[in-house]
Amino acid sequence: MLTHELDPHDAGPQDACGVFGVWAPGEDVAKLTYYGLYALQHRGQESAGIAVSNGRQILVYKDMGLVSQVFDESTLASLKGHLAVGHARYSTTGASTWHNAQPTFRPTETGSIALAHNGNLTNTRELQQQVAGLTNVFGELDLPVKPTPAATNDTSLVTALLAHHPDTSLEEHAVRILPGLRGAFSFVWMDENTLYAARDPQGVRPLVLGRLERGWVVASETAALDIVGASFIRELEPGEMVAIDEDGLRSRRFAEAAPKHCLFEFVYLARPDTLMNDKRVHSVRVEIGRRLAREFPTDADLVMPVPESGTPAAIGYAEESGIPYGTGLVKNSYVGRTFIQPSQTIRQLGIRLKLNPLRDVIEGKRLVVVDDSIVRGNTQRALVRMLREAGAREVHVRISSPPVKWPCFYGIDFATRAELIANGLTSDEICRSIDADSLGYISLEQLVEATTVPMPNLCRACFDGVYPIELPDPEHLGKHLLEFAPTTGTDVDGLSTSLSGGGAGDSLDRP
Repeated sequence: MLTHELDPHDAGPQDACGVFGVWAPGEDVAKLTYYGLYALQHRGQESAGIAVSNGRQILVYKDMGLVSQVFDESTLASLKGHLAVGHARYSTTGASTWHNAQPTFRPTETGSIALAHNGNLTNTRELQQQVAGLTNVFGELDLPVKPTPAATNDTSLVTALLAHHPDTSLEEHAVRILPGLRGAFSFVWMDENTLYAARDPQGVRPLVLGRLERGWVVASETAALDIVGASFIRELEPGEMVAIDEDGLRSRRFAEAAPKHCLFEFVYLARPDTLMNDKRVHSVRVEIGRRLAREFPTDADLVMPVPESGTPAAIGYAEESGIPYGTGLVKNSYVGRTFIQPSQTIRQLGIRLKLNPLRDVIEGKRLVVVDDSIVRGNTQRALVRMLREAGAREVHVRISSPPVKWPCFYGIDFATRAELIANGLTSDEICRSIDADSLGYISLEQLVEATTVPMPNLCRACFDGVYPIELPDPEHLGKHLLEFAPTTGTDVDGLSTSLSGGGAGDSLDRP
């Protein structure tokens, strides 16, 4: 379960983004994209957008909120075409504002492009300088452009670089641009006629290819293929770009593969029904639970998960330990991301907004409580207190990932290093801090073995501090880098404007 869902004031590891693209003449591509994004909603809940091409022009519709809040039947009906890309966003570079919602859109010399991105680039400042050096495309085309507040994310920079290709095709230009990007990226983009997708040379974030009866689909996870009735073909290779149009599918390699798949995808980010590295994520998480039981056994009466991300590991723990599995917490599935601030009285109820204990199941029992991670520890502290108040005799906490000690710069928005409880405390100290009877984290070695992916092929930076893609100097890192960058009054699109603030205050400035 997402920590920030349990307690909005205790932001846990926020999901990466979800991307989806479809090329399917004769199909309702806007609705296919809507349902694809619906299946990827867990990867980003801040904003959603869809771009559709009818072969002559690209229309983009995007807004803040969940996929089901942003789109309705009439909106989808207005997005007619044979080709679409979509995005569900959690911000890892740039504030959570309308201007940073995706897909990003840019006119080019020959048409226009729309792009969606999952991941996070690490050479953003360098890319910003490249964009600043471009000839003003709008001036060349003499297009009337209304100044708008600047987008402040790495995706808008890549879109600007891709859009400027006066002497070659977009496809050839992309093969030139992609090797210069550093960090994690799974891109899906389009012009009026062609769908493109690319995955960084390390393959940090997932990206898969699927086949429809009358077309092709690319998506962050296989769960999105399932929901639209596409058959899973394969994962895109690290360092691979594909192009799909009326001539079929073409594959190009723009860099040698050096796989460093995100280990945290297996623990938490991906849907349990997704296929990743030829393994069903649910099965991996059950195996993690089995190994956790072997590493940290205890005498108890009941194994229970923190729903829902703790569920598969709790099943595995119960199977291996022989302790009965049960449901001790009921989740309110209808409490989504709320923008209504709770009153002081409601705030004191804390995580009861999302979870409530089953007293008759818990009372008098020794519990093993399985969760996916501990970030600040506030949520687990409140959870242990709630279980004790419900009559639990003992509470033994088991975590299906190692201690999170380092921030992620490749597309997950953790707390800062100073806020990570495992950065400053030992496991015994954390155990006392959350008032548990015992605490056990699975070891990194056992976690990696459960995935069946060789350790050198995984990014484990949040656990061991080894960053597989070189990071720039600290002043060139950070979610809000482009918001506070020195500026001469020109935004990343080459338009004269001032940088806008975050939050709902941007609503009056929307074009």
